[in-house]
Amino acid sequence: MAKKILITEDSPTVLEILKSVLAEEGYEVIAASDGQQALNLAKTEKPDLMVLDLMLPKIDGYKVCRMLKFDEKYKDIPIIMLTARTNETDEKLGKEVGADAYIRKPFQPEVVIDEIKKLLNR
Repeated sequence: MAKKILITEDSPTVLEILKSVLAEEGYEVIAASDGQQALNLAKTEKPDLMVLDLMLPKIDGYKVCRMLKFDEKYKDIPIIMLTARTNETDEKLGKEVGADAYIRKPFQPEVVIDEIKKLLNR
């Protein structure tokens, strides 16, 4: 059965790139374009992994990550933060709220795929 990945990204271009790359790898992809939608989908769809942008409408990625990681039901969903925020403080905060990986934009799709495979095979 295909692993389900929830991508939360407010850039339609980045979202389309990720969707097609992940679909090619055989993953089932669901998408959200804001933080509130991401939280709702995470709770109803229970994805195997999430790729989460930080700068999102409604609820930012840090809050989405923290809300899921501090909830017993969802804390085991691996979360990869994918963001244009590149300083050390942002990455440190990402790890503090529970992100399992932190990838900076611009990114290589292979890097995202490798990280997903690593997190899903643990």
